[in-house]
Amino acid sequence: MTASAVRALFAVANRPEVVSLAGGMPNIADLPLESLGGAIARLVAEHGTRAMQYGAGQGEPVLRAQICEVMAEEAISAHPDDVVVSVGSQQGLALLTQVFCDPGDVILCEAPSYVGALGVFRTYQTQVVHVAMDADGLDPIALREAIASCRAAGKKIKFIYTIPNFHNPAGISQPLERRREILAIAKSEGILIVEDNPYGLLGFDSEPTPAIRSLDDGAVVYLGSFSKTFAPGFRIGWILAPHAIKEKLVLAQESATLCPPVFSQYTISAYLQNFDWRGQIKKSRELYRERRDAMLAGLQAHMPPGTSWTRPGGGFFVWLTIPAPLDAEAMLPRAVTARVAYVPGNAFYADGLGTRHMRLSYCLPTPDQIIEGTRRLAEVMGNELSINAIFSNPGRPRALHPYEAPGPDQR
Repeated sequence: MTASAVRALFAVANRPEVVSLAGGMPNIADLPLESLGGAIARLVAEHGTRAMQYGAGQGEPVLRAQICEVMAEEAISAHPDDVVVSVGSQQGLALLTQVFCDPGDVILCEAPSYVGALGVFRTYQTQVVHVAMDADGLDPIALREAIASCRAAGKKIKFIYTIPNFHNPAGISQPLERRREILAIAKSEGILIVEDNPYGLLGFDSEPTPAIRSLDDGAVVYLGSFSKTFAPGFRIGWILAPHAIKEKLVLAQESATLCPPVFSQYTISAYLQNFDWRGQIKKSRELYRERRDAMLAGLQAHMPPGTSWTRPGGGFFVWLTIPAPLDAEAMLPRAVTARVAYVPGNAFYADGLGTRHMRLSYCLPTPDQIIEGTRRLAEVMGNELSINAIFSNPGRPRALHPYEAPGPDQR
């Protein structure tokens, strides 16, 4: 396990005078907090002896049934017996890696990929092999090449890890036909797909795309979470898995925690039963759409020439490519000094690449703060470019690594 070299900077970045475009914290200010408080009080008064007791290692049956209703929004047909409740989808990743992987086994991941997943995979001493993305997500040709290369080297591939909707950090999504292609490759090669989908219901411009899991119930393990569509503080996610895998996950869950937090499960169950959760998600989509639009407008107005970015159709993130010879990690302390923060792109690669990229989050700041944040960031970048022009001779900019550039604007 290793600590991030930039983690200490985020304590500074959380100061009120700093516009943080770094964290992926959902905006929960619009939740009906007073009504929720009353519902929780009734839960304690009427069902406290159950809600505050130990529970089942697989999770509470009533919540597992409701989770199946939530997944039906993305065309998934599932049975509650195949759902395992987890401490956020992050624990789901850890349980899957624990069950499937030995040190040295390969996990195929998009490039870039979710930093939390990379941390889990590193902890279990697996080898992450990155696979290029294009404007439609995971590239089928690159996937076939990665599989062939790993097998030629005698390596064991345990699963393909993918975030098909509003990718963290790249912000792009896989169309339905691309999902079919990825699934067909995985099935023909006998490789499991792990589909991580915290943002699937947060699209801005269209109805949810059917999940990969909706296309096949035997070749895909699906990870879901209430952290983005309700509130992250309850730390409740879930895993939908084929029966044999589910049984092993329950054993791993019982070993890790005995049971997922029962009070959180009852609280979320009460929310799903008594509140208009679909309407609340619709409000969240509108709020995040407004902030996405502010981010794109700010980037268009302020970024220096040679900068490009993705244009997400949902979720929380924009993936920015900065001009050569800038280095996003080296530039971060100066950005924080200028009162703006971001996550450097190399955090999302297992092999040290990504220094010419950064992840910008628009989910929490107000539109005005986002516009101001992009202005401050552009000013820092402009100063860095001026200093480089005066004091260095960078020569020919290095070529982008083939998989450092998701999206048509970054070729």
